[in-house]
Amino acid sequence: MKPYYEDTKAGIQIYLGDCREILPTLVFDAVVTDPPYGLGEIMQGGEVKWPLWEGRSQAGLPWDRTAPDYIANMICDRPAIVWGGQYFALPPSRGWLVWDKIVRQFSSGHCELAWTNLDQPVRAFNWSHGALASEGKEHPTQKPVALMRWCIEFLPPDARTILDPFMGSGTTLRAAKDLGRKAIGIEIEERYAEIAAKRMSQEVLQFQP
Repeated sequence: MKPYYEDTKAGIQIYLGDCREILPTLVFDAVVTDPPYGLGEIMQGGEVKWPLWEGRSQAGLPWDRTAPDYIANMICDRPAIVWGGQYFALPPSRGWLVWDKIVRQFSSGHCELAWTNLDQPVRAFNWSHGALASEGKEHPTQKPVALMRWCIEFLPPDARTILDPFMGSGTTLRAAKDLGRKAIGIEIEERYAEIAAKRMSQEVLQFQP
């Protein structure tokens, strides 16, 4: 299958389509992803007026109404970090990651959890949810680039190619590129794949280690 976007120099590929169909054709070393949590029927409360949440009503966002039941099959024996891991049937783990959003308003949760199969104690990352505005938030559940860089740095050095099968606007790929790692993203909605492709075409961002 031909990539929707490819940067051969940086080792970045984006595929447009259903990850279940595309995954068997790919070679990768680790998984870092933020899949839909399937909270559409739980997170009720009327119409939401924020532009990025267009289409959400009592039933929630259309793509978040059902949690994927195949997350565990994607991981196999590879290093993996799965945000919202508490919503999926994953093995017990001691290596959870925590994102403390600091600001308690404007968010449905004060923090978010990521399941990992990494053998390490629980780690926490403090980053204001409001700081996402400075990155140009393009997706309703977009994670900060700094958060995803932090995640990737927990992976072993031999995890050279990182897969995000639920890429969204491409934050995992952006973080991987900033760190000089190869990455593959899969996204089922073309508007987000296009946003991700534009983010990948930017020069590598400078940041403090």
